[in-house]
Amino acid sequence: MKQGVIFDMDGTLWDSAENVAKSWNQVLAEKGLIKKELTKEDISGVMGKTMDAIADALFSGLEKEARMQLLDECCERENQYLSEHGGVLYPGLTEALTALKEKYPLYIVSNCQKGYIEAFLEYYHFSDFFSDFECYGNNLLPKGENIKELSRRNGLECAVYVGDIMGDYEASKQAGVGFIHAAYGFGTVDADVPKIKHLRELPEAVGTFFGGKEKRYDEVR
Repeated sequence: MKQGVIFDMDGTLWDSAENVAKSWNQVLAEKGLIKKELTKEDISGVMGKTMDAIADALFSGLEKEARMQLLDECCERENQYLSEHGGVLYPGLTEALTALKEKYPLYIVSNCQKGYIEAFLEYYHFSDFFSDFECYGNNLLPKGENIKELSRRNGLECAVYVGDIMGDYEASKQAGVGFIHAAYGFGTVDADVPKIKHLRELPEAVGTFFGGKEKRYDEVR
């Protein structure tokens, strides 16, 4: 049985909110649109949402087409900025990935724009850790559908998704995979699921999950 561990990005692998805010403020300043600079908290509050929902939340004063155009420009600058400056990795990430990679293929599924995951992998030289990834920006599909798609194309028979907010849990349910709550991240999960408070706990939590033979992906797809 092929097993796999699929990761959310923001609030699970890293916190890029401060540098995302910096990069977006650059674009807003160049366009003369800054009334009040975006803060790390502004960005953290919308992370995990799809890109159109983020545009609606942060640029509500603009018409729909203008919101999306501005978001596209901000995201392009963001990818460039993060590939040069990175974000803040959660403590123990490299060690956890190293331990997990010895036993399981690792993947990423995020609601981010195209190029965001690539910027993360490029800056930290993490490409060798991950076998595949998928995101909203590639196909405009929500997270649950992308977890399904990634699991299908990689032949996963049993998979677990690691995420930090309720939306991540709901996506895992939609995809028919297991879930581990990264409780050190941005949000809470109102469900009876395994949780970790530090990444050093993740290899054990994953081993326990697969040892219990829970959530066979091939039984629910």
